[in-house]
Amino acid sequence: MAFCTLHFFSEALNREVSVNAFVPQNREGYKTLYLLHGLSDDQTVWQRYTEVELDAAQAGIAVIMPNGDRSFYTDLSSGDRYFTYISKELPEMMTRFFRGISPAREDNYIAGLSMGGYGALKAALTFPQRYAAACSLSGALDIPFMFDTYKVEGEAFYKSIFGSKEDFVGSTNDLFALLKKDAQNGVKLPEIFLSCGTSDRILPCSRRFYEECRMFGIPVSYTEAEGNHKWAFWRQQIKPFIRYIGSKT
Repeated sequence: MAFCTLHFFSEALNREVSVNAFVPQNREGYKTLYLLHGLSDDQTVWQRYTEVELDAAQAGIAVIMPNGDRSFYTDLSSGDRYFTYISKELPEMMTRFFRGISPAREDNYIAGLSMGGYGALKAALTFPQRYAAACSLSGALDIPFMFDTYKVEGEAFYKSIFGSKEDFVGSTNDLFALLKKDAQNGVKLPEIFLSCGTSDRILPCSRRFYEECRMFGIPVSYTEAEGNHKWAFWRQQIKPFIRYIGSKT
């Protein structure tokens, strides 16, 4: 397994960006997981706090870890187009840099924790033709809930990204609106995996999204396990998703 740090100019963000990647050596045609970090992290945390490199090596897959800053992987009103970068430009660039990365739907997966769980599902619901499966770990999936739960310390922050709570509901940033639209239009969605700790403050986000999936008859795998919003939970919960991807090779 090779480890690479890539620096290149992003047209979507109009500046230099950094991406970390684990890539199988001497192989072509491997599966690729785009792995997104949380709000207080950067592209280095998955390799620092988990066994993702070893897990990916055993599964024979590539792992691409971009930096999404504190953007919620969203095209911001300020002009920074993080969603365009993560969901469109980044995959295109990776297929140019690594000949073993395939653009085919069945070869691409996306996952993330907390803010990254939101970003992963937003990408999967917006461009379902691009991903075979998506995984959210302790995802901040219900943004109006986040507005209300972090009303004192975080309302201004969420408003700076999504606008007002009223503007957000039903918009292209609203995962529940995207899920409903896809379901009503009969869109073939990626397989969805959700996991959250039973002591996690934002557990209601995952529970509500799971129930919405069930209501629309969308296949979803859901796990609740002991834990909170910490790496002790995430380092264990990412493992079965990586094994699942490896089983598809």
